[in-house]
Amino acid sequence: MRKSVYAAGALSMVAALAFAAPAQAGGKHDGGGDHGDDAELSVLHGVKGLTVDVWVNGKLTLDDFEPGTLAGPLKLDDGTYKIAITAADATSADNPVIGPVKVQLREGRNYTAVAHLGASGTPTATLFKNDTSASPKGEGKLTVRHVAAAPAVDVLAGETAVIEDLENPEQEVLTLKAGTVSASVAAAGTTEPLIGPADVPVTKGKNTIVYAWGSLEDDTLDVAVQVVDSAKWRGDD
Repeated sequence: MRKSVYAAGALSMVAALAFAAPAQAGGKHDGGGDHGDDAELSVLHGVKGLTVDVWVNGKLTLDDFEPGTLAGPLKLDDGTYKIAITAADATSADNPVIGPVKVQLREGRNYTAVAHLGASGTPTATLFKNDTSASPKGEGKLTVRHVAAAPAVDVLAGETAVIEDLENPEQEVLTLKAGTVSASVAAAGTTEPLIGPADVPVTKGKNTIVYAWGSLEDDTLDVAVQVVDSAKWRGDD
């Protein structure tokens, strides 16, 4: 397993993502927490070997967007946006390799659009709403998202499954004490790591989002970690 680390604004570690399904991925848990007037959208490219252009409402927004890079967060008005992903250096959005899809963004909410492989290995896209609700004092959130070409997985702390049978493109949100979690990803019902183990920081007042991406068959499984701010808990100083 490889890990790639990037820093960009509120993100502490990233290695892959990109774009969008027309509906938000609900997964096994979906959180909210609105604060601020604009919608915020981050885009992470998670399809190896594919450099793309990203078009929003017919306008070139991201040029030569390479795997393993992150864009955003972009501040956008609430509303509906038409997103298309084309081959690099396309002259228009008319012949997308993913999409076009329509996404509805609501004011005060934080989203990540992920371009990734589906469970069968076909390029696809998922739009996630990031949980920015407040956590209890001294705690933070850990979100795990399965966006890899792989069957269902378990997320392990040591050899104990803390998340079970997570399928592509589901997510699970945990609220934990601030600190460091040693985690690994294994095929559902097993304990042999496919990814990890890796130390993942859980930060007070933040939502740390871990993505499992890549392809099991191609031996390119990887992790990405995004950190977004949560609403301030009223008991904080």
